[in-house]
Amino acid sequence: MISKYRLFIVYGLLIAAAIFVHTHGDVYVPSSKPLEEIPRHENGWRMAEETRFDERVLEVLKPTDYISRMYQDGEGKRVSIYLGYHGGGPESGPIHSPKHCLPGSGWHEMSSVSGEMNLGGERINLVRSTYQNGYAKELFLYWYQVKGRTLNDEYALKFAEVKNSILHNRRDSAFVRVSVPFEEDVEQAVAVGERFIRDFYPHIQRVLPN
Repeated sequence: MISKYRLFIVYGLLIAAAIFVHTHGDVYVPSSKPLEEIPRHENGWRMAEETRFDERVLEVLKPTDYISRMYQDGEGKRVSIYLGYHGGGPESGPIHSPKHCLPGSGWHEMSSVSGEMNLGGERINLVRSTYQNGYAKELFLYWYQVKGRTLNDEYALKFAEVKNSILHNRRDSAFVRVSVPFEEDVEQAVAVGERFIRDFYPHIQRVLPN
């Protein structure tokens, strides 16, 4: 019974937070630099493909700025990255959770765990999840970022947005998703994805506001 009351309290707080966020006038915060400045070549990685979304997709995602790229290393390993920045202005929509978007696109969740990634003195809070669509399998490493802080939970994201709205009059946030296709060896995919994050995380930090 106590746990049920706690659940009601959490939902009540989230509803109140959503109402506050959508009715409170926040200042639009631009990215520190255009996301396009994230390099196309870095430490053996080269951009092999860049995707620009059509108006239908953008109307759903509503990012202030974004990049969607596929990189490849010298051994032919492929990694895709989507970075969507939401500046908090009237034209900027909320971040959509992969837990809802991926199944809606035909992907079936095989596993998902929230944890940390050590970058040598700095830690990223992220989610490691695997999905399957037909015969295709893919590893997804993703996190949310608010005011320089990485988050691996949708509830933490909402609370951080409300906190920043109250304390700093801003509601900007970002979503970073790195994906690696694999067949059987998911641990190898994790190693490839984490290597990519280590190489590009400093550039991601430079373009996002603190």
